[in-house]
Amino acid sequence: MALRKLSSDLNCKNGTCPTLWGTDDETTLLVQGYVVTDPEQLAQIGLPEGEAVVRVPVDMLEDYFRARRN
Repeated sequence: MALRKLSSDLNCKNGTCPTLWGTDDETTLLVQGYVVTDPEQLAQIGLPEGEAVVRVPVDMLEDYFRARRN
């Protein structure tokens, strides 16, 4: 399944920053971000096995949703 870049961190300087990706069938979004490793934060979420939490800038998601409205 092919991916396409939908939005990325607007303040990114090195090109490998948090990014929002979409699948070619438009049924799934993939989020690239910084892995959350803080035990207290993970405990609050109660993460099931096989899932991960990533941190992304709010600006990135706002940019994506703003573009979809237009």
